[in-house]
This record gives sequence, C-alpha cells and structure tokens, in this order.
Amino acid sequence: MARAAVEMIGVPYSWGGGGVRGPGFGIGKGARTWGFDCSGLAEYAWARAGAEIGTTTHEQWRSGVRVPKEHVQPGDLVFYDSNPKSRGPEHVGIALDTARIVHAPHTGEVVRIEALERRTLMGVVRPTGRATDLTRG
Repeated sequence: MARAAVEMIGVPYSWGGGGVRGPGFGIGKGARTWGFDCSGLAEYAWARAGAEIGTTTHEQWRSGVRVPKEHVQPGDLVFYDSNPKSRGPEHVGIALDTARIVHAPHTGEVVRIEALERRTLMGVVRPTGRATDLTRG
C-alpha cells in the first residue's frame, strides 16, 4: 500500500479526484485537475493491494480496526480532524512508518511525504483484509 502511494509523489491534488484505477479528474474545484484527493490516494493504494476501503474519509475511517498511534505500521490509514464543527475525519494519509505519511494535502499542492504527528490527529485504522506482504502493490 505504502509503495503504491509513494509512486504517486508529485501528482497534483484534485478535490474528488482519483480512486481504485489511479489518478483522475476531480469534481467541483477539482474538475480541471487530474490527480488525487486524500481519500482517492488511499483508496488507490489499498486497491493495488487487493482491498476495498471505500471512497471517502468517513467510509475509510470505518474500514478496519483502530490501532494505537504507537503501533502504526506501513500502509495504515492515519486520520485527521481539522474541522471540529463536522463529525469525523476530514483528511487521511497512508503511514510509511511511525513518523511519516504520504498524502494528497490540499488544492494547489501535490502528493508528498510529511510528518505523521500533527495537532489534528484523530486516529489510525488498519483496514481489514490487509495484505500480508506490506511491499505488495
């Protein structure tokens, strides 16, 4: 999972863009940009490993078991809640290790690697049906 996401470094952020088949045109403000939003990148990476996790951060948040941040493994989904007025996560990244994620951050940016730890960290999910070979995909 993590490798598939890392291979997309540099691909533009596109709101509503991407999915199981890879980058694509988004919707709304992402309609003219070919790329990924955060959940599209996560969906693509996990699809490459043969697992379906859903298309939105809310579906992905419910796609597996919660694990303590201290036990994060490559490929785990790391969720952030930056808007306390709405329920659930607004952002997801894919863990590379205990300190870094790969993610599609926001409009005007590209898929990149950043620190896992941030103020808005909500939790970590290990999707069920996880591939046993973490280098796969």
